[in-house]
Amino acid sequence: MPTGEDMMPIATRAAEQGAGQSAGQTTGAAIAVVDEKGTLVGWTQAAERLTGFSAAEVVGRAAADLLAATEDSVKAWAFAERCRAEGGWYGLVGLRDRAGARLDVNLNAAPLAGRDGRSRWLLSATRIPAVGSAPVNRLGLDSILSRAPVGIAVRDLELRCTWVNDALALQDGITREQRLGRRLTEVLPGGESEAVETVMRQVLKSGMPRVDHAYRLVVANDSRREHEFSTSFFRLDDADGDTVGLCAMIVDVTDRHRARERLATLSEASTRIGTTLDVMRTGQELADFAVPRFADYVTVDLVESVPLGEELLARLGAMGGRIPAFRRAGLASIHKGIPESLWPRGEPVLVPAFSPFTDVLTSGRSHLEPVLDTSPGTWLDQDPERAAKIRMHGMHSLMIVPIHARGEVLGVAVFVRTDDPAPFEADDLLFAEEIVNRAALSLDNARRYVRERAAAFALQRNLLPRRLNGGPAVEVASRYLPADTEDGVGGDWFDVIPLSGARVALVVGDVVGHGINAAATMGRLRTAVHTLANMDLPPDELLAQLDDTITRLTEEDLDALGRPVAVEGATCLYAVYDPVTRRCTMARAGHPPPAIISPEGEVTFPDLPSGLPLGVDRASFEAVELELPEGCVLAFYTDGLIERRDADIDVGMRRLGAVLAQPGLALEELSTAVVGTLSSRAPSDDATLLLARTRALSTDQVASWELSRDPAVVGHARALAVGRLTEWGLDHLAPTTELIVSELVTNAIRYGTGPITLRLIRHHVLVCEVSDANDSVPRLRHARATDEGGRGLFLVSQLSHRRGTRYTTGGKIVWAEQELSPEI
Repeated sequence: MPTGEDMMPIATRAAEQGAGQSAGQTTGAAIAVVDEKGTLVGWTQAAERLTGFSAAEVVGRAAADLLAATEDSVKAWAFAERCRAEGGWYGLVGLRDRAGARLDVNLNAAPLAGRDGRSRWLLSATRIPAVGSAPVNRLGLDSILSRAPVGIAVRDLELRCTWVNDALALQDGITREQRLGRRLTEVLPGGESEAVETVMRQVLKSGMPRVDHAYRLVVANDSRREHEFSTSFFRLDDADGDTVGLCAMIVDVTDRHRARERLATLSEASTRIGTTLDVMRTGQELADFAVPRFADYVTVDLVESVPLGEELLARLGAMGGRIPAFRRAGLASIHKGIPESLWPRGEPVLVPAFSPFTDVLTSGRSHLEPVLDTSPGTWLDQDPERAAKIRMHGMHSLMIVPIHARGEVLGVAVFVRTDDPAPFEADDLLFAEEIVNRAALSLDNARRYVRERAAAFALQRNLLPRRLNGGPAVEVASRYLPADTEDGVGGDWFDVIPLSGARVALVVGDVVGHGINAAATMGRLRTAVHTLANMDLPPDELLAQLDDTITRLTEEDLDALGRPVAVEGATCLYAVYDPVTRRCTMARAGHPPPAIISPEGEVTFPDLPSGLPLGVDRASFEAVELELPEGCVLAFYTDGLIERRDADIDVGMRRLGAVLAQPGLALEELSTAVVGTLSSRAPSDDATLLLARTRALSTDQVASWELSRDPAVVGHARALAVGRLTEWGLDHLAPTTELIVSELVTNAIRYGTGPITLRLIRHHVLVCEVSDANDSVPRLRHARATDEGGRGLFLVSQLSHRRGTRYTTGGKIVWAEQELSPEI
C-alpha cells in the first residue's frame, strides 16, 4: 500500500502537466473511493495517516460521517448533487480526524464507471497549509485542475480494467465499453503495451508505486503519429491489507515531449546551419537539416539581389511569361537523386507571376497549404511542369517560408511532404519559421561580410604549418581539405613539433564549426600546444592544460550580453614518439583514434581512452604507451576524413584502413590515395590527414651510463663522454661537453635523489642528458661576483644551443643540445 508521501509525487506530477510550479501549493494527498450512495468502499493508508481512522473503522460507513461540522454536512449534499450534475467537483471541506480535531482539506472528486453500470467516485484529499489565504489557494488549485485533466483507470489482479474515468477516453480515444473488462494488451496490442503490463505486475507484487513511467502508443483518435504518455501506478489494498487491484493515473505528454524534441532540434540547428560565410552553403545546410526531420523535400531559393560569393547574380528578364525571381541555393529530399526538383542547385528558378512564391516574397508572410490543391483553377494552372511533378511524387502538403533579415526578404524556403501522410499544421509552420530565421541571420551575415573572405583565407594559410620536419624521429606528409573549399577556412589543424632527446610531438586537432571563428580559435590552440610542448609535458597533462586554456578563452570571449563569440569545443590527439626507445605515448580528447600500419601493411586502431572534447567539461585524460617497430606508419586524421551522411563512422574507418594497407607506397603517394577515397561532392566537414613513418636511432648513436652518487664520479663521467665523442668523430665538441657533463652531473649529485644516468645522443645535434629521481626543477641563477656557486646552469645555457628539463615517471631529465658543426 502506498503511503501519503508516495501519493504526493503522483498528484504533484499530474498537476504539473497543467500549471507547472503552482502544484507546489499542495502538501499531501490521500485517496478513498465511495459508491453512489456515499458509502466508503475503499480506503488507503495515506487516508489513514491523514485522519487517523483505519480502513476497518471507516469502510462501509457514510463518507459524511467524517465531516467536521453541520455546515460541512450541508455542503456534502450540495457536493454530491454537483458531482452528479457536472461529472466531478473540487472544493474546500472540513474533515474530522480520529481525535475529533478539524482538518481543512482540498477535496477533488473524479467519477469512475464500472461494467455493472454503477457509479463510483475517486476522492483525493490534500491538507491545506496553514499559510496564505484560503480563497487564493483555492483559485490557484482550481486553475490547476481545469488545465490538467488526468486519466484514471483501476485494474484487478488480472490487469483487467474494472473502473475508468471519462478523461482517459479523451486522451487515447478508447471508449469505456472497449476498455472495461479487458487488459491493455487486448485493447492496444504491441510491445509497448506489454512493457506497461510488466510494470503493473511489478507494482502489484512489490507494493511500491511507479511514478512517471513513459511509453509511446498510436492511439485510436490520432493514428497519424505516436503519443507519449506519463503514467503513475500504485497498488490498492482493502481494509484487511489484501491486494485488490491497481490504480493508474495517465497524462498525455505528447505536446511536452514534442516541444522538448523541437527545442533540441533548434539547438542543433544553431550549430549545423550557417557554419561558413558562404550563402550557397548555408542554403544547402538549411535544406539538409530539414530533411527528413520534418519535411520530405525542401528547397531554398534566394532572390537575385543576394550576392553569391564575391559577385552579384546577373539580373534575368522575363522568360515565357514567368519571372526568374529566385536562384536555387539548396535542395534535399528523402528520395535519391532528388527527382522532385525541376532545377538543380545554382540554377535560376522560374515561378508564375501570380503564385504563393511571389506573394511570400512581396508580403514577407509565410504560406501554409495543409492540403495542396492541384485541381483546375488554382495557381498551378500557370505552372504545368511543377504541377506534373507534384502529382507524380505525391506532394500533398506545402509550406513556403520567407527568409528575411533586418527588414529585407532574401528568399524563400519551401517545405513539402510526400511519404509522410500527416499534413503540415500551424505549429509546424511556426517551427519552420524559427529554423529559417536562424538560417536567415547567417545568410545576411554572409551577404554583408563577403569582403572578409580574403582575410580569412590569409589567416588560415598563415596559421597552418608551412613546412613539416620530423627530424631523426619520423618522416611526415600531410593533407588538409577544408569544408569551405572557396576560402580554405576551417578549424582543423595539425603539427609536428621537435622535442628534446631526438623525440617528436605529433598533434591533430579539430575545432567545432567552420569559418573564421573556428580558424581563429584553432590558431590560439595551436599556439598553446606549441608552448605546452616546449615545456615537455606528458600527453595527458598537456591535454589537461589545453582543456583549461580553451575553457578560459571561452569565458573571456564574451560579448556585451555575456554570450560566447568564439567557437567553443575542440577535439585533439597528441602523441610523443621517441626514436631511441621506439616507444610512442598518446592521449586523446574526444578525437578519433590513430591508425597504425605495420611495415608489412597490417592496419590496427589502438584502443585509446577517448576522453571528453576540450572545453566541454573539466575532464582528466589518460595516456597509453606503445612500442612501435621501425618503419611503421602512424596515421592521424580528423572525423571529416571518415564521416559521411549516408554511412556509419565505422564504415569510414574500415575504408581508411583498407587504403592505408599499402606498405610499399611513399607517404606522399599514400596521402594522395587516402584523399582520393573522399566523395567528389563538397565535403560537409574539414578533413585532415597527418602521416608519420617512424625511424629509430641505431645503437651506435646512443650512449648511456649509470653513475654512483659519489662526487668523485664527476671526473669519470667527463672521461666517458669525451671517449664516446672521440668514437663519433666529434672531438671539437669535447671541451664544451666536458663542462656541460660536469655541471649537470654535479647538480644531480648535490640536489637530486636516487640513481643518476648520463646519456649522449647523436643525430642532427648532440644531446647530453642527466636523469635522477628528484622531480624538482633546477633554477638558472645569475650569481654575484662574490658568490662561490650558482653559475652551473648559467654556464650550461651559454655553452649549449638549447637546454631544458622534462619530467619522467621516475623523476626528471636535465638536458642540453649542441650543434654538431661549430658556428662560423
